[in-house]
Amino acid sequence: MADKPSRALVVYGDGLAPSLDAPIPHLHSLATKACCGFLSLPDSPPSESEDDRVVREFSILLDAFDAYCVQKGEESTCDSGSRGTALVPTVSERFMGMKAAMVTSNPSLRSFGNKLGINVLQFEELIDKKHSVAEGPIDAVSCGLLKLLGFQEGKLMDTGYFDLVFVHIGAGEQGDGEADKVINYGIEYVNALVGSLMHVAQPGSEIGSRLHLSLVMSYGDISKFACSHLLTLVSKDNADSRLVRLFPRQSYTMRGEKPREDVRHHCPMLIAQWQDAVTRRDMAEAFSFEDFKEHGGNLVIPADRFLHEIAFKLWKAPKYGA
Repeated sequence: MADKPSRALVVYGDGLAPSLDAPIPHLHSLATKACCGFLSLPDSPPSESEDDRVVREFSILLDAFDAYCVQKGEESTCDSGSRGTALVPTVSERFMGMKAAMVTSNPSLRSFGNKLGINVLQFEELIDKKHSVAEGPIDAVSCGLLKLLGFQEGKLMDTGYFDLVFVHIGAGEQGDGEADKVINYGIEYVNALVGSLMHVAQPGSEIGSRLHLSLVMSYGDISKFACSHLLTLVSKDNADSRLVRLFPRQSYTMRGEKPREDVRHHCPMLIAQWQDAVTRRDMAEAFSFEDFKEHGGNLVIPADRFLHEIAFKLWKAPKYGA
């Protein structure tokens, strides 16, 4: 744990995990420095549209699925059974005044983020035209993201910053306006952005010690490809049949003392988290499902606990779990 609250940047590659076999040297480099693992999602509803999937999975990352249900006019899964007229608490209200921003070109996510009290920006708003040519488009975007968090010219500002910034990069999306010229959505863009951020947040620097960087990659619509081999559940096939009943349920399948419903045991989100001298380093050597399962230090946690973990690093929430 740091001796001061961190500021968090979450790069979310929505639906990009199937492309991890592409050349991604910066993602692999991050994995060697980070603590890696999985975020477990619930099963997808039948006949879900791609737009609904994007918002639903993002709502789970923010532990705001009930707000998603309210937006859809559906009955909430929480005990209160709230419907569309219910009040939706903002991120700031839930996490001790935490100020959050999101950068996305997805209209549905922009609408959902606004309902949660998140400041929503588009990519072209990050780019300082005076510096973008000299720095290059990727570096200009990473500089803009860090500026949102109060990091300017290698220094940490005390006012006028966000505690948390989400960057949503979806598969096959197109930017708006001039952003088309400088934003190349996809795995190549995520790789370049992570490389630029890691270059700025050098170990020993003021930014490196205070920036908590998370890279989250999801599989998106899993009906489009074979994914039965991407299994997180620990197999009991080789266990003595007389002892199988003694095996405890894996913690990500529980919420308190009750089993979670509709846990999806395959195609989790992949996550790597890094903050210089703060996060523990595991044995992962590549950003891949296989390497995370074999060598990752975080194993599997429910995706709806992710924001609670981040808020803890920002001194905005108590510790979740061990």
